[in-house]
Amino acid sequence: MTTPNELRLLPWSGSGDKPCYLSTDDPDGYMSRLADNIEAVQLGTAAELLEVVSETLDDEDADPIELRRLGRTLTGVLRDVLRVAVSRGHLLAAGGPHRI
Repeated sequence: MTTPNELRLLPWSGSGDKPCYLSTDDPDGYMSRLADNIEAVQLGTAAELLEVVSETLDDEDADPIELRRLGRTLTGVLRDVLRVAVSRGHLLAAGGPHRI
């Protein structure tokens, strides 16, 4: 098992928006692979949303309600991407396996 300072921050939160961690020494285990896949989806979603937001911001006639909705969506996606970055940064600092 990993030591407490090598826990992997998972790409989802628990009840009360508390962080979830994984303690394992198997980077190919089910939960590790699940976390890797969810991180990939989250990063892909962020890339797609970035394109949509860029196009919308270039539109001088963009609807203010649509801009507000995009802002809320961006906030959630940015939260996910930040969690991925923190998790991967901790893995790198601990010398653990990483798939980027």
